[in-house]
Amino acid sequence: MTTERTSKPASPPDIEPTRWSASGIWKWVWLALGVATVVAVGWNARNYPDARIANPAVTGTPRPWEPLLGYQHWIPVLQIFTLIAVVGLIVAGVWGWRRYGPHPYILMSLVTTIIVWQDPLMNWAPYAVYDPRLWHWPESWPWVSLAPTVEPFVVFGYVMFQFGPYFPGVWALRKIQARRGTDTFVWRHPLLSLGVLIFIFGFIIDMILEVTMIHTGLYMYSQVIPFGSIFVGTPVQFPLLWESSLVTLVMIPAGILVYRDDTGRTVSEKLAQRARIFTGRPALGSFIVMLIIVNVFYLVYGLAFASFKWTRIATSVACPWPYPEAKVYDPQGFYEQNGQQGPYSVGIASTWMMAQPHGRPHVTLGSISDRCASNKQ
Repeated sequence: MTTERTSKPASPPDIEPTRWSASGIWKWVWLALGVATVVAVGWNARNYPDARIANPAVTGTPRPWEPLLGYQHWIPVLQIFTLIAVVGLIVAGVWGWRRYGPHPYILMSLVTTIIVWQDPLMNWAPYAVYDPRLWHWPESWPWVSLAPTVEPFVVFGYVMFQFGPYFPGVWALRKIQARRGTDTFVWRHPLLSLGVLIFIFGFIIDMILEVTMIHTGLYMYSQVIPFGSIFVGTPVQFPLLWESSLVTLVMIPAGILVYRDDTGRTVSEKLAQRARIFTGRPALGSFIVMLIIVNVFYLVYGLAFASFKWTRIATSVACPWPYPEAKVYDPQGFYEQNGQQGPYSVGIASTWMMAQPHGRPHVTLGSISDRCASNKQ
């Protein structure tokens, strides 16, 4: 007896050819860009001053003053800490993005990292001079050469500093609101209240952090306004009133823009919708708003310090000059007038940008005092 097949034999399943998805391609593109960036940084990094700012009369890296606790190796310790912290932040950011998507905290962390493109200008404006032993970009590069000495890589860790005060600020706001009625000021004006709290926490955090870092020798302020500054005239002088107040110009908008209202929307998201910025992609619109506003306020910070240069009111110089292997950064002649021997460096922005059309003025050595003279150190 024979049986007949009543149905067609099953055909083998179609095998779809492997295709690259757009997201997969972009992942490889970003990975390649990341590797290229690391290679570029490693290839161009250096931890010594080049001829433009180097003092040819000095060999080695002598220091005419004692760093914090007398410890001579703060520079490598701080650089290793920054590297570990940045890697940790990147890992946390990737994990957070995969778990929560473009969370406002992640977006603001990106923004407060991106704004370091302005850092050479923000070092030039307040006379912030970094230790040439820090790993840094080549001083001959046009934009980074704005910095008085070097533009170091440690600035990539600034996200912890610029965005950090938001978290104790919003925590304190929630605690205060929990103890107050809904008709009180902190409920009716939460953004203003948050701004005040970020200012308080930001001022304190900046003061502690900067005073500590300056005492380690990481950097210094070569010139400050005597009024409102502490340790005036020493290598660790710090413009407390001016720096710790003005730096909150970045901290406050960074915190306010990620604040969520009762509807769960952030301030940056609402501003993006109002301005019709990427209305179909709210996260991207929110990011663009953050990027623009924080960058603008960072520029305002720099302009405030630049005005001190234009008016020549930052007259107190840090003596002795703490980095002898580098030329004395003296674009206005105040170091020379206080007895500091050269050679001097004026930087690439000592004419019209400093309200000195003809460049560094001609001054007389020790015409004001001799407190920076070598025989006084």
